[in-house]
Amino acid sequence: MSRNNYRQSWLSVARFACVTFVLAVSSCPSFLTADESPKLEEGFRWLFDGKTLDGWEGNLKWFRIEDGAIVAGSLKERIPNNEFLCTKEKYADFEVRIQVRLKGQGNNAGIQFRSSRVPNNHEVSGYQCDVGVAWQRPVWGGLYDESRRNKMLAEGPKDELPKWVKVDDWNELWIRCQGNQIRLSLNGHETLTYSELDTKIASEGIIGLQIHSGPPTEAWYRAIRIRETPAQTKSK
Repeated sequence: MSRNNYRQSWLSVARFACVTFVLAVSSCPSFLTADESPKLEEGFRWLFDGKTLDGWEGNLKWFRIEDGAIVAGSLKERIPNNEFLCTKEKYADFEVRIQVRLKGQGNNAGIQFRSSRVPNNHEVSGYQCDVGVAWQRPVWGGLYDESRRNKMLAEGPKDELPKWVKVDDWNELWIRCQGNQIRLSLNGHETLTYSELDTKIASEGIIGLQIHSGPPTEAWYRAIRIRETPAQTKSK
């Protein structure tokens, strides 16, 4: 092969590699780079497009979009009340996957599901996948009943949970609901399985992103995707 032909062949390979890289990156949401973005898994769809709050509602004084993430709270002022950004649509049986990072002093937030707005109030009532620290212990991937029974329903293993948390970094949470069964996972580790025995508890509702009241804090949420699953009869 002549030097000129070798050079043309090398340039062709380089152009192909560049096009392949661009296509690979463009297949991911624009708000995540290729090496940090989870691909949209089969059967899932994005709940947040990385650019707008289409399909969501809440007090926008406390929610904004930055670097392709939903940022809840503030690092400049105290947060007077719990605030929630919620989906307009309701969901029953599903799996939600989401990445969360905390900044600031408060170190507490959460992801509501099968929940509802409390009328004429800033609160949301229903299940919450907890995020951060509470009662002087990590509660990531714990199940709290927000503005209803007002207690932890289940928590992850106290000896293992601190090892699973990525402090000051993104953490991936999975929320799976099927009938009366709830399963929560943190960074690939299942934190709990919970069976709801109270038939009066709602099995459908909105999904919400919380910032907890208290000292200046931000909760960052990104890569929010959902896969809805067929309903099934509640197990006993």
